[in-house]
Amino acid sequence: MKTIIITITLAISSLFTQAQTTVAETVKTETAGTTITVTVPVPSADGNVIVGLYDETTFMKAAPLQGLEGAIVDGKAVVTFTNVTPGIYGITLFHDKNGNKTMDFEPNGMPKEMYGVSNNVMSYGPPQWKDAQFEVANEALELEIRM
Repeated sequence: MKTIIITITLAISSLFTQAQTTVAETVKTETAGTTITVTVPVPSADGNVIVGLYDETTFMKAAPLQGLEGAIVDGKAVVTFTNVTPGIYGITLFHDKNGNKTMDFEPNGMPKEMYGVSNNVMSYGPPQWKDAQFEVANEALELEIRM
């Protein structure tokens, strides 16, 4: 059990260490695509919400393809990914209450900050690609992800 918790801790924290990538940095490599707008209801106005967009090769393994930080306004955070090419993607996010841009954990490995995954998947282990993936076509998408 301890190994599972440590694995989850390392996987989730490594995902968010570089989640602050700006849209401008990502646009350099992508020339055309659609937008994905993500709305996240947040119970507390403290901090921000860090959101990462991943493909299958980067999900839970590497830095996001695009990472954004959304301010909490009127109980929700809204971010928009731009220039997303059609394909299969997944999103992970967390409520960065203390503004350190890193997901914080208890000594036993349990997350201190709330988190969420596309398709609103909640499980007792790390999120799985097959559960979190969704398809992006040429039309703009609007998603609501709960924590």
